[in-house]
Amino acid sequence: MDLLAKIESGSALVGVVGLGYVGLPLVAAFVHGGMRVIGFDVDAAKIDALGRGENYLKHLGPDLARELAASGKFQATGDFSRLAEPDAIISCVPTPLGAHLEPDLSYVTRTADDIAKTLRRGQLVVLESTTYPRTTREILLPRLEAGGLLCGRDFFLAYSPEREDPGRRDFNTQTIPKLVGGIDAPSTQCAAALYRRAVKNVVPVSSAEVAESAKLLENIYRSVNIALVNEMKMVLTAMGIDVWEVIAAAATKPFGFQAFYPGPGLGGHCIPIDPYYLTWKAREVGMTTRFIELAGQVNHAMPDYVVERLAHALNDRGKSVRGSRILVLGLAYKPDIDDVRESPSFEIIEKAQDLGAVVDYNDPHVPATHKMRKYDLGMRSIELTATALAGYDAVVIATHHSAYNWQWIADNAKLIIDARGAMRHITGRREHIVSA
Repeated sequence: MDLLAKIESGSALVGVVGLGYVGLPLVAAFVHGGMRVIGFDVDAAKIDALGRGENYLKHLGPDLARELAASGKFQATGDFSRLAEPDAIISCVPTPLGAHLEPDLSYVTRTADDIAKTLRRGQLVVLESTTYPRTTREILLPRLEAGGLLCGRDFFLAYSPEREDPGRRDFNTQTIPKLVGGIDAPSTQCAAALYRRAVKNVVPVSSAEVAESAKLLENIYRSVNIALVNEMKMVLTAMGIDVWEVIAAAATKPFGFQAFYPGPGLGGHCIPIDPYYLTWKAREVGMTTRFIELAGQVNHAMPDYVVERLAHALNDRGKSVRGSRILVLGLAYKPDIDDVRESPSFEIIEKAQDLGAVVDYNDPHVPATHKMRKYDLGMRSIELTATALAGYDAVVIATHHSAYNWQWIADNAKLIIDARGAMRHITGRREHIVSA
């Protein structure tokens, strides 16, 4: 087939829709693999930044955007009428949750409709956004076939889940194995060939539904195990037992155990959101997902637990939350990145503010907050000095960035609420450190 020959020769033009945490590193992987790429995004600021060779995703490094601009193989545009140009179009748009934990596929459907307007013979369309099983077949396929073209003959359609982990050093887009499942065999063949131009290990599966379900299983597995250790943390803390030492002890077993770690709640675009996509879809076939939903309840309750521990610790020292000055250390959802999507720090800040506290934050990677779907705090990171630390009634450790000097923080803070186990190895006095 003509498309397969184009892909295998490296002459195919690739289009990537959505130049965020998934789409931009994917663009870089294809360019590195010698492919020409057009990036599409509705955010004009991203298009302008890439045109200037400026990277807006810090964890990808300062050189990525400059290298893309200098490659001669990449251009970014907000003109979606150009979707007719690429031979292969990969959709990397968000799949958030609605107000009642229902899937919000508005970005997926809008992008599918944009693609359908210019869809031509010989194009491949791949969805990467995490979603429930059958989305590719039930949502994208009818939209793309509505103009009269037939999948598997005139165009090709597949699903390949993104597996990005911002800030990870041991794996990247090119080295993380890539699952690919098509609507039909020709679609799987084309999509697998496409990703082999950018990714070292491509793993074809029998259908789009298998690929969609595998991504959900990956993230549900993590959600359930994190919920388990979060629950263990609450129980063991009440018993006066150090959960971090317990996990380290259990991890000495060379089989049958994988260490997961508790925290102040879930963050990122995957684990707090993806399990609810399966929960919602399961109801369509008359099933309930009690195990998954229970894990979600435990994990979503963790910011409340942290604030409750904060309130009790202040009360034990003769202070109420109302009027107290609180400093939250870490706004990003995990260490050493600037990604604040779904970060539990935002909820901790708002809950403490609702109780009357005056709250500041420090994060060396996040100098200021910006408007998000659920939050618009309008805050800036404070400078972290010994005098500043001593001026707060309590410091909440929400993210364990490696830039923090934990011993120095312990020596200068009046009261520390540690939700990350960051204070486990400090020396000297410990009576002002409270686990959360």
